[in-house]
Amino acid sequence: MRLYPAIDIKDGKCVRLKQGLFNDVNVYSDKPWEIACQFEKDGAGFIHVVDLDGALRGRSVNAEVIKKIASCVNIPIELGGGIRTLDNIGEVLELGVYRAIIGTKAVENPDFIREAIEKFGAEHIVVGVDAKDGYVAIEGWEKLSDQTALSMALAMKDMGVKTIVYTDISKDGMLLGPNIEQTKLLSDKTGIDIIASGGVSCMEDLQRINEAGIHGAIIGKAIYEKKVILKDAVKAFEN
Repeated sequence: MRLYPAIDIKDGKCVRLKQGLFNDVNVYSDKPWEIACQFEKDGAGFIHVVDLDGALRGRSVNAEVIKKIASCVNIPIELGGGIRTLDNIGEVLELGVYRAIIGTKAVENPDFIREAIEKFGAEHIVVGVDAKDGYVAIEGWEKLSDQTALSMALAMKDMGVKTIVYTDISKDGMLLGPNIEQTKLLSDKTGIDIIASGGVSCMEDLQRINEAGIHGAIIGKAIYEKKVILKDAVKAFEN
């Protein structure tokens, strides 16, 4: 299993939200690149970054901070938040990001994903499926669509997508444990790499994700609150 320690950026700072609510913010550092360096020292093989301002505004907002993170580490970074055009993807990759995560645009225009994969390659495109009560959320989680997470995941597989980040919004930032049942369903039904996101609170949660045969797990608040020690988790679960 691959672990993806997370850095969420708002106003240039490393923060965590609860259930994606922008008025419920904890600030952990005003130097997110230092957090990234520590993740690499602790053995992480990949870093998950979200531009929260970008997700809300529909365009990249924290480009300079993201560029600094990418230049500070030697491990790949995936980035989500406000990536809505082919030009956006190109700009993000030029910052030194390895994979761009497409969320809202993938729901609104699935053909866009096919175009992105044709232009940049499947290894550089990840789709973010963010769901609440089984339905996909869009626009920084502010709206619910009428599409189920499973139907979207299957459609994305047909477009050539190799990796999906699946977030259960009701779990995100709550330290209540991930929605393993739904994540496993997506993994089993699609046969592609599904990354579990939202709710990881302890090593036992990671153990359950690993046992379910899920490709990877994003860990955010649990690291910052010291409920998961990244170095120990890497030793226990990274293949």
